[in-house]
Formats: sequence, structure tokens, C-alpha cells
Amino acid sequence: MIIAPSLLAADYGRLAREAKRAGASRADWLHIDIMDGHFVPNLSFGPALVRTLRPLTRMFFDVHLMCSKPEILLEPFAGAGADQINIHVELGEHVTALLWKIRALGKKVGLAINPPTSIGLVQPYLHLIDTLLVMTVNPGFGGQEFIHEMLPKIQQAAAWRRERGLSFRISVDGGINFQTAVDCARAGADVFISGTTLFGRRSLAAAVRKMRKLVQAARPGAERAG
Repeated sequence: MIIAPSLLAADYGRLAREAKRAGASRADWLHIDIMDGHFVPNLSFGPALVRTLRPLTRMFFDVHLMCSKPEILLEPFAGAGADQINIHVELGEHVTALLWKIRALGKKVGLAINPPTSIGLVQPYLHLIDTLLVMTVNPGFGGQEFIHEMLPKIQQAAAWRRERGLSFRISVDGGINFQTAVDCARAGADVFISGTTLFGRRSLAAAVRKMRKLVQAARPGAERAG
């Protein structure tokens, strides 16, 4: 199980300090949302921020490109220190080339899907990716309510993974708190991206420990294994 604090919910006036706090919390990944104002109606961070934060922590940097033209950003983010780069299945005919480009840059490959999009669209790419990112809110802004109708998508992705003997992770992002993380774990998710619930706590480390304990107990087969 991977716990990934989302930088979108951090204190923007102290991002370096927040990155160090995340690293000290024993969370696994730092999730970094990149918005271009076109693919989603908001703007966020750029490669320079990733380059600045990279020396401050050994955490795995999970970069999520919510961008209309990710092809112009892959090399800059790879060079800045991203460990995994996620692009969106909604980019259609460009997806295959983008996934191969990320792999060619030596990075882990992520594919994201938005709530209105049919989960069936990710099927042709499942053998090419390391992580499937199921958005559980409509992307663009932090602090939204979890969309419970996304749970069947997670279940379907987990079923395909099982049936095909694949090993991609299933990541969830949007409205992930202690309860919705449990719901997603029961559905088959294994990466939990959480903003306010983690960064908003006085003790990020305690929040990470609590979420990890809850999702480990909720994962399929946990009771039998125990």
C-alpha cells in the first residue's frame, strides 16, 4: 500500500518545508499535480518547482500532468526529477506515443482517467503502464467531495489486473480521507493520494500512519491473511 500526500494541499508559502515534512512522515510518494489552465480550469506548478524540491527529499515523485500538450512537458519534468509521469487517457490517439515516450525517458508510466470517461478506454494500455490513476473527483481543484460512483471503476480495473496477470498499481485521487481510502482499498486500490486529510493535519506522520493502518486492514484478503 502506497500513501501519497498531494502537494496541492500543502502550504504554498513553505513548499520546501512541506516537502521535507512529507519525507519525514514516512509517506511513500509525493504527488505533484500539474495543471495548464486548458485541460483543467486551473494553473499549478512547473518543472522548476520539481527541480527545487528534488534535493530536499528521497521520496518518489509522482507527477500528474493535467495538460492538453503533455508532449512538451515530458522531458522537462523527467529532467527535473519526476519518478513517475501520469498522462490522461482522454488525450485519445496520442496516448500510446506518450506512454512510450515516458518509458523511453526512464520513468515509471502512469495513465489517468477522469470521472465522466468510460473505464473501458484504458483497456488497450494496461500492459504498458505501471499505475492506473482513477480520478475520484473532477480534476482541477483540491478539496472536492469524493464521487462514490467511481468505486465500480476501481473494481473493474482490479478485475482486469487479476484476470490478465498484470501488476500495475491502482491509484485514487480526489476526496481521499480516512473513510474513502478504506472504501477504495476494499475495491482494489493500492495507492492513496490525499491532500487536506494529510497535509492539513498538525502531525502529517500520524495521519500517514493512520491511513496506512486503515487501508492495510481493508485490503481484499486482509482478514484471511491475518
